[in-house]
Amino acid sequence: MAEKKAAAKAAQEQVVKEVKEAAGAAEAEAPKAAKKTTRTRKTTAKADAAEKPAKKTTAKKATAKKAAEKAAAEKAPAKKTTRTRKTAAKKAEAPVANIENPVVTKIKEGAAPIIEKVKEDVKAEAEALKADAVKTKAEVKADAKAVAEKIKSDAAAVEAVTTEVKAAEPELEVVKEVPVAEAKEEAKEEAPAAEAKEEAPAAEEAKEEAPAEEAAPAEPELPQPRRSIAFIGSECYPFVKTGGLGDVMYALPKALIKQNCDVKVILPRYKCIPQKYQEKMVYRGAFHMDLCADGRTYYVGIMEYVWDGVVYDFIDNEEFFSEGKPYTNLVDDIPKYCYFGKAALAALNYMDWIPDVIHCHDWQAGLVPIYLRTMFDNTPIARSKVMITIHNLRFQGIYNIPTIKYWSGLPDYVFNKDVLKQGYDDANMFKGGLAYANVITTVSGTYAQEIQTPFYGENLDAHLRYHSGKLHGIVNGIDYDMWNPAEDKLLEAPYSVEDVIAKKKANKTALQEELGLEKDEGKFVIGLISRLTNQKGLDLVNAIIPDLIDGNTQIVVLGTGDAVYEDSFRYYENAYKGSVCSNIMYDEGRAHKIYAGCDALLVPSQFEPCGLTQLIAMHYGTVPIVRETGGLKDTVDPYNKYTGEGNGFTFDRYESGLLLDACNRAKTLYFENREGWDTMVQRDMNKDVSWEASAKQYRDLYVQMTQ
Repeated sequence: MAEKKAAAKAAQEQVVKEVKEAAGAAEAEAPKAAKKTTRTRKTTAKADAAEKPAKKTTAKKATAKKAAEKAAAEKAPAKKTTRTRKTAAKKAEAPVANIENPVVTKIKEGAAPIIEKVKEDVKAEAEALKADAVKTKAEVKADAKAVAEKIKSDAAAVEAVTTEVKAAEPELEVVKEVPVAEAKEEAKEEAPAAEAKEEAPAAEEAKEEAPAEEAAPAEPELPQPRRSIAFIGSECYPFVKTGGLGDVMYALPKALIKQNCDVKVILPRYKCIPQKYQEKMVYRGAFHMDLCADGRTYYVGIMEYVWDGVVYDFIDNEEFFSEGKPYTNLVDDIPKYCYFGKAALAALNYMDWIPDVIHCHDWQAGLVPIYLRTMFDNTPIARSKVMITIHNLRFQGIYNIPTIKYWSGLPDYVFNKDVLKQGYDDANMFKGGLAYANVITTVSGTYAQEIQTPFYGENLDAHLRYHSGKLHGIVNGIDYDMWNPAEDKLLEAPYSVEDVIAKKKANKTALQEELGLEKDEGKFVIGLISRLTNQKGLDLVNAIIPDLIDGNTQIVVLGTGDAVYEDSFRYYENAYKGSVCSNIMYDEGRAHKIYAGCDALLVPSQFEPCGLTQLIAMHYGTVPIVRETGGLKDTVDPYNKYTGEGNGFTFDRYESGLLLDACNRAKTLYFENREGWDTMVQRDMNKDVSWEASAKQYRDLYVQMTQ
């Protein structure tokens, strides 16, 4: 018996040794699992020792057999106890997930023969013990105590090894758990609930992650190739704005960003720019530039402001831009914009930012193409192409040749009839820019055709016909971030196309109350938001107001301009109190309310390169009444009473009677066929008047120019 005990003890030590080696990667929870197993075994041993020996031999043998197996489990001879020990080892080893593949392979290869040898020894020793092992209660207690002590020592060893493994964890790669087949089966039998709790959250996380990956929207592919564009102009919202040019200089660069263009906008740093923008500008550098024909130099400072992905660079010079407004008179404006055009190109060279295309706007940037092909011909910026856009051909920057020659410093050969010279003694800055630009664009297709005729050409029709091969018309759009009736906080009741019919009535009554008009949602309210000049057709409006006021019609005017029209509309307000309201000012907030509260908007322009008011009106569900010219003709389809098609009312010849007829046709539809009117309102709101389509056309031109 002593020899067998010694053999069992030796086998036990061998197993413990192998367990220590196999547990080299156990985690911190292994000591807890081992201690838990120890407590369970202690309790079992005490319970067995407390039972009385059975009187019958068979019972006694069974008790002895059970005790022998429990004792042998820790000495490595009992099969069932071996499984129990493997379960404990599994609990210590199961979380091991941070072991390198070579380590796992080595443990598997070393453990396999040892496990087989232990199994054979255990089986032989168990058979020997079954044959003659009959123990007393005291022996069982002693063996149980020895087993408990041994387990404690094994657990301490496992804990020490685990600590070493945790220290090495950051350097290990994550691999699968070490598989121990028998221990895994035993663990499943003993703790199915625990496994279910661990697996369930993992499954739920997998379910939650999978839909998230599927639901993630794919980013839209940007058009290729990418192009860099430098905008050069005299105004840009929100820094400074006097007309439609400021809106285009703000909205078009934003739209081009979405068309995979890198855009930089170059502007003068006027004193009138609000301080909240001035204080956020970042100094980019400064230099001195020779400007005049006599070699006189001027300071050029560069201040930068980044907003909505667009970089705005402001040319700083107190001598030229200290006025309170951008435009004063030609005597001051000619030197100012001779300086600005040259400084813009010099600033691009200074910043080493060479765009693919330089996009110039109106006469204030008219000298840029000439500067680029003459005075900057041997600089890096010379490889850029130039586009120039006509926003309003009426303003051209015309002054006497000696003055422009002095302030620009341009060579004599550009002051000829094909480039800058106009008439006998004058130079035309816009004409020279059109001649030297690679591409010319206007803000609508119809206007591009009109300006090639004597009536609309402003004495440049022959020049534009000569360059018609590079002339294109692209209609403007509006910025939906600025003009969105569904999210417009300035309105009494924001609305969309679904509820426009009901909500416009609320906005109408709110507008009537604010302006002192008779409050009646059944009235037909006509709006007019414009500069009060002849170009905008104010002489026609002035002539028909008495005929429009019939007890069912109200008129709201907003704008400033010529004194004759300002005084005229003040007179009508006093003559028709409660039916006419004249706001001789410009108020952005009130403009939003007029667009939303009116039923129709007048735009009877003598000529209109594009026009934005009719686009905004349609987007707000207000029906435009326009003359068929320029961008008005391109954007407003006349209503057809037979088919119900169209999105506005138009007239062709510039006559007051035709304007009155268009207004009466609109009133007839409003009062006699409200369903047809409401359908037109919804059709107008659904019309796409954003910058997206126009930006794509500009991008196509940029790519075409640079291929």
